[in-house]
Parts: sequence; C-alpha cells; structure tokens
Amino acid sequence: MPFNSLKYFLFLPVVYLVFYLVGERARWIVLLAASLLFYAALNVPYLLAVLVLVAMTTYGFGIWIDQAESATAKRARLWGGVAVNVLILVAMKYLPFLSENLNALSTLFSLDTRIQPVKAFVAIGVSYYVFQAMSYLFDISLEIEKPERHFGYFALYLAFFPKLLQGPIERAGDLIPQLKSRYEFNYDNMRFGMLLFAWGLFKKVVVADRLGLYVDTVYNDVHAYTGLPLLLGTYAYAFQVYMDFSGYTDMALGSARLFNINLTQNFNSPYLATSVADFWRRWHITFSRWILDYIFKPLQMQWRNWKNWGTAAALVAAFLVSGIWHGASWGFVIWGGLHGMYMACSVFYKPYQKKLHKALGIEKTTVLKVWQIFVTFNLVSFAWIFFRANTLNDAVYVLMNTVSATTGFSSFFGINGKLGLVLTITAVGFFIFFAFKIFLKNDTDNIARENACYRYFVYNLLLLLTLFLAQYSATKSFIYFQF
Repeated sequence: MPFNSLKYFLFLPVVYLVFYLVGERARWIVLLAASLLFYAALNVPYLLAVLVLVAMTTYGFGIWIDQAESATAKRARLWGGVAVNVLILVAMKYLPFLSENLNALSTLFSLDTRIQPVKAFVAIGVSYYVFQAMSYLFDISLEIEKPERHFGYFALYLAFFPKLLQGPIERAGDLIPQLKSRYEFNYDNMRFGMLLFAWGLFKKVVVADRLGLYVDTVYNDVHAYTGLPLLLGTYAYAFQVYMDFSGYTDMALGSARLFNINLTQNFNSPYLATSVADFWRRWHITFSRWILDYIFKPLQMQWRNWKNWGTAAALVAAFLVSGIWHGASWGFVIWGGLHGMYMACSVFYKPYQKKLHKALGIEKTTVLKVWQIFVTFNLVSFAWIFFRANTLNDAVYVLMNTVSATTGFSSFFGINGKLGLVLTITAVGFFIFFAFKIFLKNDTDNIARENACYRYFVYNLLLLLTLFLAQYSATKSFIYFQF
C-alpha cells in the first residue's frame, strides 16, 4: 500500500476517523491494528511474521538486558539480541548474495564445494525496523532508555505505519512518549500534515517519477548511449532519488502529524552541503545518526590509538556497513566505500584546509561556498552511478563513456503538445519557487501560516499540477522500498 496509491488515500482517512472516534485507551490499538493491516496489504509472504518475531525478541531482550546484574552479563545479552536481529535481516535479505559469492570463490580456488542457490526474499521495510530494534537495545544497554514494559506500545513503536517502510529510524525516547500522549484535535497539525503530505506527493509523482522516465531509459540500456545522455542520466538520478525519498519522508511526516505525532525530519537540503560530511548531516539524517552513534563512534574509540588513521578506518568501515545495509550488491558496497573514502580523505585534508583557503584569499567567501557545494554535489553524483547501475559492468561503462562524444536524447518529461509544455514549465517554475520557500528552507509550516488567499492559491496549484502532471502510465514504487 504505497503512499502514492488510491488504497492509501482511502486507508489514511478511515484510520484517522476510527482513531478519532474511539476512546483514549483504545487509540494505540487502532494504530497498531492499522500498522499490521498496512504491512499485510503488501501481500508478501513472511513479512508480517518477521515483524512480529523482531518485536517479540527485541522486547524480551530489552527487559533481559535491563535486569543484568553485571556489565559482562549486560554486554552478552545485548550482543545476543543484536545477533538475533542481524540473523533475521541476513536470512530475509542477504542469503542469495552470500551463496552467489561463496560459489564464485569456490570456482576461483578450484574447490568442489558448491552451495545451492538460495531464493531471494522480498524484505520490504525489514532493514528499517531491524535497525530501529537494535538502536533500542543499544540505548537500554547504555542506560539511555529504560525498557518499555507495555508490549503493545513497543510493537507500535516498531510498526507505526507512516515510518514502517522507509523510516525515519526513530529512537524509543523520541517516539514512545508521543504514542502514549493523550490525543486532542489540533487544527494546525491537521492542516500542516495535509500540506506536507501533498508536497511530498508532488515531489514523488510529478518530479521524481518524471525524472525517472529519462533515468530508466538511459540506465536500463546504458550501452546505447555515450556522453551527454549518460551525464544527464546521472544528474537526473541524483535529483530523482532525492525527490523520491524526501517525498516519501514528507508524506510519512504528514501522515503522522494527523495523529499529533512528530517524526524526525530526515532531510535538510543535502545538495546544498559544502562537504561530504555535511551531506551526511543533511541526507537520511536518522540513518546517518544510527551509523554515527552505533558503528563509527565505538570503532573510533576502539582505534583511538591510531589517531587520524583510526578515525579514517572507522569512517570507511562505517560507510561500508551503510552500503551493505542498502542491499546485497557490490554496487552498494562500492557506493558506501566511496563515501567512506571521501570522509577518510577529509580527515587528513582538514588540517590544511583553512590554511589553503586563507592563502588563496577565499576564506568565508561566497565563491568558496559555491565551489564547495559544486564539488560535493559532483562527488555524491559520481557515487550514485554505482548505486543506480544495474550491474558493475554498466557502472564501469557509464564512467568510461560519460566524457565521450554526446548524442541526442528523448523528451525529458514525456509530455507532448503545447498544453504539456505549458504545464511542464509551470510545474518547474512552481517547484523552483516553492523549493526555496519550503524545501531549501526546510519549513513547510510557513506556507500554512500565510494569509488565506496565498495559502489557497498554493493548495489549488499544487493539486492541479499533481493531477495533470503525475506519471500515471505505470505504478512507480518508491526507490527506497527495496532497502
């Protein structure tokens, strides 16, 4: 039941109506039942059973960790709970990748051992709630949080439907108290939530899906193109994946806000970042914090005697985990490794950075900031090639042929005729204007606080452009559903 489907457009108001009408004590039951129904509606075998299994084991381990009488026992129970969650994730997502690569190694070393190929499971959303479950266990072990004794609220914390499939990856201390808070109708939350949902829908079905028409044409047959089409396809994908993922996040935050629940903002204008480190402070923020808190910092402390080399190694290791988390593919591993290398190089470059800028006379200038944004965006876009390419061979072909002679390419938006041209120009202009007002400033609420005439102009224009320009020719799932 994707957020951009008619089913969800009917599902959300029905859930809200039931939630509003029932008594306070039953509201968590409505949300939990809706979340389980939402996940079951995907009609994918095992998914609901895995969600229940993760909830039950993590709930039990959380209480068990808290009851440990020694640091050694606490540590052992923590890693037991983490191991169970990791095994579940591996079983759902990585067995085909592991069997394929073990067979490749067997062939390479002329061994007789062969592993029967394993059928892939579709693990929609599993990575998100497994990481959330592990963060819960880590926080209990570190005594940041106390275990939640009410299993219903704990299950709802993992399964809350707006953030179930693509995050944000919420911490227990942020979300559980909101789930327990008494609900009172809030008109502003209702209005802000609907606007945020509409803006996210526009970003997905108008911007991301139309960019996807060109990206898919190029990247699904890269050997048919050289030069400019490959370059444009790569840049178009950079914006497609951002509009797609941030659009989902806006719709998730908007849905949750109807119930007076504030999920964590997951994006903060990442393509205005002035360094790769700054990019990761702005992109997929809850995931970045997870990697920082539970992988990078412990490794950095473990390797602190290596000084800068230890920090660099911890960064590479953390981002390799980031790549592997995204999927069972060497393309994702290379993507994560590239970001790790970018960050590792910055560790050694940073001590000389200010001196260089000062020597060149560009310290704290607009020129320097623009240059840093330009370089960062291109480094990130370069890594996106491995993220998007269907195979490593395709990625290498794109790298080798992007700078060669250019060829023509088909219509970017897939709309023909004068009316289509006018609508497209209007949509682009609308998007650019409101991107600065909403998206770049990261403050959708400001629109809802404008005068009524301005607000309803925005609402109606957003609705009309979404209706006329949405890509309806094929159902477009969200890119991050696969993770």
